Amino acid sequence: MTATPALPSGSSNNARPVTVPDFLAAKAHGKRLAVLTAYDYTMARLLDAAGVDAVLVGDSVGMVVQGGTNCLAVTLEEMIYHTRLAARGVRRALLISDMPFMSFQVSAQQALENAGRLVKEGSAQAVKLEGGVRTAPAIEAVVGADIPVMGHIGLTPQSVHRLGGFRVQRDEAELMEDAQAVEQAGAFALVLECVPAELARKITSLMRIPTIGIGAGAGCDGQVLVTHDILGLFDELRPKFVKRYADVGQAIAKAVAGYCQDVRAGTFPAAEHEFR
Repeated sequence: MTATPALPSGSSNNARPVTVPDFLAAKAHGKRLAVLTAYDYTMARLLDAAGVDAVLVGDSVGMVVQGGTNCLAVTLEEMIYHTRLAARGVRRALLISDMPFMSFQVSAQQALENAGRLVKEGSAQAVKLEGGVRTAPAIEAVVGADIPVMGHIGLTPQSVHRLGGFRVQRDEAELMEDAQAVEQAGAFALVLECVPAELARKITSLMRIPTIGIGAGAGCDGQVLVTHDILGLFDELRPKFVKRYADVGQAIAKAVAGYCQDVRAGTFPAAEHEFR
């Protein structure tokens, strides 16, 4: 039987849960919001206990867990599965699930039905949709069913082929129009990805809802990163905007090498690991 991971020192499961109204209030009170990704129970539990405001079950699972070159192959069924796993580890943070490629682009009705599945079957508390003006009708339909929506503009990874790769987005007129469309459609927050810092600051100053930056500078109301990136667990891409807070990947490699050495030398298991 696998032991339940211990909570970090000083953490508590009794803290008041973070809600959508809390996200909206954070902007008014100048509170910065911290968001990280998780795709399973163990990581979600650790992030939640460490104090993140939201856990995002991102379609980045297609790259950092499934090994793809982008996130386009991730299915709705897979997102429901990973969201359900993460939900079991979250006690306090807001749990947000990405709507994967082609789960909302066909029609507003399709978006509503699939968002409902992420909430009902995956236990998500909110969903995230990529796109601005073109996605506004879908956002409005989902919000109309009382499912909270986080928007996402700038570099939208599901549009990687149209954008020609993972590139900084600099079209101010288009980005401003997208941001306004997402807010007017009823989103409670907006991710700005790979946007020049000054432009992101300008968008943030005009929004009533909080902006969550990723490669968009310090002027946003909060930040989101992929947990595998900040822990050194994924080296296929090394974005400029990522700060590595630990090298867990190297620690794992060292631990496994030590295990292999002990097994081959016959020093593990030792007497203390045996049943008498």
